Amino acid sequence: MPKNNIHSKSLRLMGNRFTISVVSNDKIWAEKQIDTAITEISRIEKLLTTFSDDSQTSQINENAGVKPIKVEKEVFELIKRSLRISSLTDGAFDITYGSIDKRFWNFDKEMTALPDAETAKQAVRLIDYRKVILDDENQTVFLKEAGMRIGFGGIGKGYAAEQTKRVLIQNGVKSGIVNAAGDLTTWGNQPNGKPWTIAIADPDTQNSAFSHLNISGVAVATSGNYEKYVIIDGKKYSHTIDPKTGFPVSGIKSVTILCTDAEIADAMATPVTVLGVEAGLSLINQMQQMACIIIDDNNNVYTSNNIKIS
Repeated sequence: MPKNNIHSKSLRLMGNRFTISVVSNDKIWAEKQIDTAITEISRIEKLLTTFSDDSQTSQINENAGVKPIKVEKEVFELIKRSLRISSLTDGAFDITYGSIDKRFWNFDKEMTALPDAETAKQAVRLIDYRKVILDDENQTVFLKEAGMRIGFGGIGKGYAAEQTKRVLIQNGVKSGIVNAAGDLTTWGNQPNGKPWTIAIADPDTQNSAFSHLNISGVAVATSGNYEKYVIIDGKKYSHTIDPKTGFPVSGIKSVTILCTDAEIADAMATPVTVLGVEAGLSLINQMQQMACIIIDDNNNVYTSNNIKIS
């Protein structure tokens, strides 16, 4: 009998590098499942993208302050879950971040100074999840103020990974990984029967790890200032913006979230970064089946109560 192997494919989807891995003793069958996964991610991208005028997200944004837009149930429910996370994190996670003016936070070499406090505050004036009005009966979404924009940058990759995992399991894939640019979800085991080994990225050294975890049936998401940042007056600022102040957050190099769902893991990494070490850990410690690892700017490592790393 042919032995199980890991069959993988990497490609760019949703503006990110996705790697789909399937364990099977049949290469052709595994490749067919990977193609199914790619089709599913592409379908989700078409729904959520803001780079296409005819996507449902773009239609919602186009009609901000004008009229509610009827959307598919899938999009409606994702927005509803996003607003719950916003409420839980007191707005540290907010899908209406799309209204931020990119001129102030382009995080390229031209950015040599932070905007003044008043300019920053004005730029985030339209970020307010409480102004997203959902109508359950008609399945419509309405942004109350003109100029408001929603975007799924903080939850979309995790959602796509989780949905793809669900499709693969339905198709009979017993073990695999869907990795959406570091936001990943796992199920089953490696061909040798052992859990998957996941590397936690070292924020100071690209392509190396500071720790490894053995997991199965667990999702992992990492948000780090090593991906996109700017240094101003010797201080490093992450591409993550605090919706309340309008300024980039500082103090944390990376946040890794572990839980059973990639969508939630993806969504929780940003607010923990925004909240900071103490408040972020306090939030995670109140949640069931969730753990986190935080590395601050001084390379101190903090973990939630329910995880130990070596």
